[in-house]
Amino acid sequence: MRFSSLETSYGARALSVSDVSVTFGALAAISEVSLSVERSRILGLIGPNGAGKTTLVNCLTGFLKPTSGAILLGDSETARWNAKEFRRAGISRTFQAGRLFKEMSVLENVEVTAIALGGTHRQSRAHALEILGWIGLGDKTAAAAGALPYTDERRVGLARALVGRPAFVLMDEPAAGMSDHECEALIDVIRQVPELFGCGVLLIEHNMHLVMNICHQIHVLDGGRTLAEGTPNEIKANKDVISAYLGDD
Repeated sequence: MRFSSLETSYGARALSVSDVSVTFGALAAISEVSLSVERSRILGLIGPNGAGKTTLVNCLTGFLKPTSGAILLGDSETARWNAKEFRRAGISRTFQAGRLFKEMSVLENVEVTAIALGGTHRQSRAHALEILGWIGLGDKTAAAAGALPYTDERRVGLARALVGRPAFVLMDEPAAGMSDHECEALIDVIRQVPELFGCGVLLIEHNMHLVMNICHQIHVLDGGRTLAEGTPNEIKANKDVISAYLGDD
């Protein structure tokens, strides 16, 4: 099973950060960070609160301009792009707050995103129904988004990010507030995304069970700087990461 696409295919095989720094006055939120998100792979981005994770995602999606360094989509420099241009180039994201259209139905929330990406009304509705069925909301398409439980709001946000089958999806704490059972279901969903949608995933998450179970690589930030990068097993054994973030358990 692979999902139909409103866009054809995106050619870039990697979304890269090269020596990116972000400063707000005298505060350095990110300092000379480099990483690469590859198609069909899941990269975890972890670190303590205030480490710079969401700031980096904002740079990768056009919501914030780096003070220095470069964001590259394949070989293309993105310095002049705004958030809309990032989305049309195949880079999508979820938000910690759902940002749903509360008065619209679940189906309309996903459908309108597909239309904004250039799909016809018929294409967009079919694609939205397809994704909502897969993500477990097929029986709630007519429900008002504002009446959904919190975890279902997160699923709608993920469906909106995936509509149009983007090249890269950046997920900002998708498991926040979920129970262990709900988190297990989310693990199953996210694990399927690279294969079914043909995209790369950057995952910001504090739930280490989720991160260690689905990520191919993990990048650790601390104080806005790269602390470590490696496979889940390498990160779990890294003494600096244990000391700064994971803890002895």
